[in-house]
Amino acid sequence: MRVIVCGAGRVGYGIAKRLARENNDVTVVDQRKELARQVSESLDVRSVIGNCAYPEVLEEAGAREADMIIAVTQQDEVNMVACEIAHAMFNVPTKIARVRAQEYLDPRYPLFSRERIPIDVIISPEREVSEAIIQRMSTPGAFEIKSFVDGKVWAVGVKLRDDCPIINTPLRQVAELFPDLKITIVAFRRGGEMRRAHAVDQLQPRDEIYFVADRNDVTRALEIMGEAERQARRIIVIGGGNVGLYVAQGLEKMGSMKVRLIEADKARAETIAEQLEKTVVLQGDGLDRNLLREAGVADAESVVAVTDSDQVNILASVVAKREGARRSMALINDPDYGPVSEAVGIDRYIDPRATTISKILQHIRRGRIKGVYSLGDGAAELIDAIALETSPLVNRPLRDADLPEGVMIGALYRDDAVSMPTGDTVVNAGDRIVLMALKDHVKDVEQMFRVSLEYF
Repeated sequence: MRVIVCGAGRVGYGIAKRLARENNDVTVVDQRKELARQVSESLDVRSVIGNCAYPEVLEEAGAREADMIIAVTQQDEVNMVACEIAHAMFNVPTKIARVRAQEYLDPRYPLFSRERIPIDVIISPEREVSEAIIQRMSTPGAFEIKSFVDGKVWAVGVKLRDDCPIINTPLRQVAELFPDLKITIVAFRRGGEMRRAHAVDQLQPRDEIYFVADRNDVTRALEIMGEAERQARRIIVIGGGNVGLYVAQGLEKMGSMKVRLIEADKARAETIAEQLEKTVVLQGDGLDRNLLREAGVADAESVVAVTDSDQVNILASVVAKREGARRSMALINDPDYGPVSEAVGIDRYIDPRATTISKILQHIRRGRIKGVYSLGDGAAELIDAIALETSPLVNRPLRDADLPEGVMIGALYRDDAVSMPTGDTVVNAGDRIVLMALKDHVKDVEQMFRVSLEYF
């Protein structure tokens, strides 16, 4: 597949890295010579220096033969124009663009269609990140949550503590102890390495495990793992940008929550106060201890720092916890700050780059792929797909399906019911399958599903 990636920033680099690893023909375009040179030297991709909104630059990047363009520069207008030129002048089949400004996404002004601005997929990072934050806040005991199959199947990441009841127990035995619990542990990370889970594996303290479960069994599963924390009711949001506003609006819809939002800019604070019905908006510095106390930080069950500064988010989260907040979550753009945030006591952090890349991957994958989520900076992927009649998985027990070593099916959805797979499970055409694939076995997955799921 020939792909042009416009923008060599964190998201563009991440997408180019993933596609190049899968042996696609990738060209990265960026005006910044240093970034363009860096991406071509570190990845097996070609780089072009220039503005991707210029037809000449796109042609140099191979737009006449391209199957897809992914525009993720820092400028919405450049992304939109690049897709429009790719469509009008080079007939590129698939066009994906990142659009941050919410004014472009106002439903009153439908800009994006083949007759207007011909972009096939619009990625709004602020909305994607806000949804991820709200979902994680609904299940505080987990550090990672992603829903599949229209919310009926959840994938959950949990870091095991020393007192976790299931450590040093073979996974097969865990399944036998809780036969009615609809969960499948599909992978775990130990010592920085992502591993596929096997029935004989014994989990250890500090392991980061990923399990797939029926939505209705997630709470009980977390209770068994010693992570049964109730949903927060008193919340402080630090930062009133688009992410902070969307998070507050989402929390308002969830019910009886006491939400306080702190925004430094007076004009912005007044603007968002008019858009929020139940949230109390305070104008001031989120690092100000007196203001945090006024917001009720000592009684807050969760503090979420979502300003546009990683440093402020980390410091605000630390200060809030020292002032009595039970849990903290920080929005962190620089992946190098992730380990730092954990070291200083921040409970969770959100990486918007990973969220955006996962959303883009969902639309890159061909065939009947309904959802994709990247784990551990690309160490593995969770995939929600529909089995077709010609799939090699269909009409045979899974034990005979010869699944690759790094692939594990976590759940099946059929006839409005979620089931956990066993060796005797027979996949039918039309079943929704949620599976996990380690990065080194992506090619195996491609081969196995190229007929049935047309997995790219």
